[in-house]
Amino acid sequence: MERKEFRDLASPAAAREAIDSLSLEAGIDRVSLEDARGRVLVARLDAELDVPGFDRASLDGYALRARDTFGADEADPARLEVVGAVHAGAQPDVELADGQAVEISTGAVMPDGADAMVPVERTDTDETDGEGANDVLIRTSVAPGDNVMFAGADVAAGERALGPGTRITPRDIGLLSALGIDEVPVRGRPAVGIVSTGDELVRPGGDLESDRGEIYDVNSYTIAAGVEDAGGEAVLYPHAGDEQDEMERILREAADECDLVLSSGSTSASAVDVIYRVIEEQGELLLHGVSVKPGKPMLVGRLQGSAYIGLPGYPVSAMMVFRTFVAPAIRAAAGLPEPTAATVSGRMARQERHGEGRLRLMPVGVVTDVDAEPLVYPVDKGSGATTSLAEADGVVEVGPETDYLEAGEPVTVQLFSPDVRPPTLLGVGEDDPTLNRLLDRLENPRYLSVGSRPGLRRLREGVPDVAVVAGPTDREHEADELGGWSREWGLIVRPGNPAEVEGLADLVDRDLRFVNRTTDSGLRSSLEAAVDDLAAHRDGSPRDLRESIDGFDLGLRAHESPARKVISGDVDVGLGLRETAERLDLAFVSLGEQPVRVLANPDRTGKKSVRELETVLENETGTESEP
Repeated sequence: MERKEFRDLASPAAAREAIDSLSLEAGIDRVSLEDARGRVLVARLDAELDVPGFDRASLDGYALRARDTFGADEADPARLEVVGAVHAGAQPDVELADGQAVEISTGAVMPDGADAMVPVERTDTDETDGEGANDVLIRTSVAPGDNVMFAGADVAAGERALGPGTRITPRDIGLLSALGIDEVPVRGRPAVGIVSTGDELVRPGGDLESDRGEIYDVNSYTIAAGVEDAGGEAVLYPHAGDEQDEMERILREAADECDLVLSSGSTSASAVDVIYRVIEEQGELLLHGVSVKPGKPMLVGRLQGSAYIGLPGYPVSAMMVFRTFVAPAIRAAAGLPEPTAATVSGRMARQERHGEGRLRLMPVGVVTDVDAEPLVYPVDKGSGATTSLAEADGVVEVGPETDYLEAGEPVTVQLFSPDVRPPTLLGVGEDDPTLNRLLDRLENPRYLSVGSRPGLRRLREGVPDVAVVAGPTDREHEADELGGWSREWGLIVRPGNPAEVEGLADLVDRDLRFVNRTTDSGLRSSLEAAVDDLAAHRDGSPRDLRESIDGFDLGLRAHESPARKVISGDVDVGLGLRETAERLDLAFVSLGEQPVRVLANPDRTGKKSVRELETVLENETGTESEP
């Protein structure tokens, strides 16, 4: 198959221009009031009746003629004859004459002859004869119109109620309800067909065969949520495999039914990525490749009269391109304004290099310093890591002319939504089950399990509030120790220990398959120290002993991962914790106790969330910080 190469990458401005040339509008819908919230009116709505449609009392009290109260006060009240009562929803059956009043409820129709009303708190009743006839004593004077809402006072017939372009809110629905309008004309929501490509994809909830390289489909649901948030109507289609005929069939189906087709994956220039060929042959390819990172392989075109945009396959790349280029186009087609108040101004927590000559859409997190000022740090595990999205709060756009951002340099973060709340506490370091329980006691913490060594490095850079480290480390850092705990570490084996593993020597001397932790892990550091001790005891080389362990260099990131390899039968022994082995009903061979320490950034020890973590540590583990 001929391989298509990227040649001249389009600028971000050219990409926006190409997308603006597409037609995404979905016409006009007529929707009921119950479905109208958030929709955008396409025509002016005028009132066809007065609201209210009658003169009504604003309070509970007495309807009367204002002139009958002139001069009345607390010392000399006016006495009026009560000749009836009017309640809300009832038609008055009385007409007032001079010297008369009618008891009236809030919202009731003012009777003929009445031009004002007095609230009940400014009156007293007075029985004048034995047959129960009552007079009312009015202890204040009122003017005509007092405490009365006249017909049309809220909205008068013929007035402009709502104009075109209004995004309907609950209060607008209240107004429309008052006008008796039960259906409104609104902009149609663009139907956006979503097609994820790749033979390796499985929908969440389906059976995953990792041995075949299958992964759960992240993009379909993530992009669909973005489409709905931008005012579109997401339509999910079955996965398209990497075979061109099948891909073409699904894309055609989506184009027939939707205003815009969004695909993810198969957009690059490799020999197996064929979507651009489908668009070239069956539609019109306007653009292939944009000078932006991440997201270079974006496609823009038309297919069977529908707009088409191809997103990269990696989740981070797909969502960065979607929110930067596609979401604004969907909002414009739906008549929705760009979101406001969704930015944060802060300072870079550390230096970040770029210098690639492309616009960079950099996912970032936000943490606050001791003075509650925002600090911004990059969150970038690569475009294929979905946790880059989960751990980020927004995006900083870095221009192609920028080689690096200095620590302390002001930046503007475009938050993923106005609802984003930066974490109260940012921690980094070792993965540990005890730590997970401690974090549950705090309000809105964020913890990045990067390992002990990277945790210390980031603490030296001044980014996190705290770092959690375990085992021996190459170098220490000037930090305040908040507390810690001890955990039992060792070898995890199958239930009953059928291989009769007794200790580290079995890994060296026997043909056992082993899986380690990554070099960033504190457990790995403790294991390496134990191997060094064994080598010294045997007068051998630590390097030789490590090479004799089958799988010593195979490192997994999370503390449960080696145990799950044992469960699957891929290995005989895994490095881990007793707590993990017991939770997963596995056997355990202890190699010792390992201290875990929580270190605080010296500049953040006065931060409220750091003090709260110190208290939780003391209460839950019984340890106190060093003086």
